[in-house]
Amino acid sequence: MTSAVVTDDGLTGALDRLVGRVRGAEFAVVLSPDGLPLGGSRRVEPKLAEQISGVVAGLIALGLAATRTCDAGGLRQVVVQMSRAFLFIATIPNGTILTVRIAGDDVEVGDMAYEVALFVGQAERHLPIRLGPASSAKIGDAGVHQRDR
Repeated sequence: MTSAVVTDDGLTGALDRLVGRVRGAEFAVVLSPDGLPLGGSRRVEPKLAEQISGVVAGLIALGLAATRTCDAGGLRQVVVQMSRAFLFIATIPNGTILTVRIAGDDVEVGDMAYEVALFVGQAERHLPIRLGPASSAKIGDAGVHQRDR
C-alpha cells in the first residue's frame, strides 16, 4: 500500500517530499481549478505562487485548446522544456493543478514525470478540496479523471 500524499503535516509537507525525491526539483505548487494557489513547498513565496498561477493559467488554456482541436481526450499534463529548466503542470482529477519546476544540468526528467504521476494518482483522495473544473472544458479523460455523476 502506498502512503498518503497529504498527511498530518499537510500539503506543504507533501509537496516538500515530492520536491525532495527528485534531484534538481526546486519547488511545487498546487493551484485551484480557478488558478488560485492552494499550497506550495517551503521555497514558494507568495509572489512566486502568484506568478506561477498566471503562467499555468495560460498554459492550461493552450492545453485545453489543443485537446479540443486534436479530439484526443482530456488534458492531463503540460511540460515546458526551457534551456535550463523544466516545468511540469499536471491536472489532478478533482480539478486542482500541480506545478513542479526542476532545473540543472543533471536533472532527472523521467524521475520527475514518475513522481508527478504518482502524486496525481494519490492526491485526489487526500487533498482537502473537492471541486470540478471552473469551465465546461474537461480536464482529464472521462472515467479516469472524472468521477461518475
